[in-house]
Amino acid sequence: MSGQNITSAAPGAAASLLRVKQVTLEQPWSWLAAGWRDIWRAPHVSLTYGAIFTAISLLLTFGLFAANLEYLLPPLAAGFILVGPMLAVGLYETSRRLEAGEPVTLASALFIAARAPTQIAFLGFILALALLAWMRLASLLFALFFGTLDFPPLEQILPLLFFSWEGLSLLIVGSVFGGIIAAGVFAISAVSVPLLLIRDIDAITAMLISVRAVRRNFLVLALWAWLIAVLTGFGLIPGFLGMIVTFPLVGHATWHACRDLVE
Repeated sequence: MSGQNITSAAPGAAASLLRVKQVTLEQPWSWLAAGWRDIWRAPHVSLTYGAIFTAISLLLTFGLFAANLEYLLPPLAAGFILVGPMLAVGLYETSRRLEAGEPVTLASALFIAARAPTQIAFLGFILALALLAWMRLASLLFALFFGTLDFPPLEQILPLLFFSWEGLSLLIVGSVFGGIIAAGVFAISAVSVPLLLIRDIDAITAMLISVRAVRRNFLVLALWAWLIAVLTGFGLIPGFLGMIVTFPLVGHATWHACRDLVE
């Protein structure tokens, strides 16, 4: 079935044309192993890609401190996972090229030629809206538990959150709502961005396929989502420097997850 025929169908019908496979609980570890191999098959691309996004994160952090907006760092760091699938698109392309035996360069990772570029942009817009919704929700929850108190400096945020009833309540409620948003975003983006890279389908179709993959492999992808969160957390903790490795690792592994989940 050609990409043109797929896109001519309704989103629900088009989604049914791509078969979602059932995988085992061992597969997430295999995806990570494959991602690790991809890093070292093209370290000049993978690690440079990770370093670029680490540098951007550090510049954003310095900018927030310069603008006295450092209180935005915790919710932004937590929300990074919402837009991560879009930021890693160059890593998917690198894994695709390695798999196909095509030349791999930094330029090919940064300037990709996707089959459905406008649809990728549309999906990116949706993920950006999810990030904005999370930031707005975090602000509203802070106001709900702390009233008219101004946002404290960054060095006072952790004691305030962990050593006061209001802070602990905010952490619990924020984790619940944040988890709901993150689960929804993961469901629509688990495989959709890699699919749009290689298939000429619309974003709605890609998201429906992603949701179907999550439903059919719920426990497997719950484990995969947890591994992504853990690796992202380890990457963010040491001043973002861990992202030089963990970001490419998750990106490459996500490509292999998509290849296993969608036939």
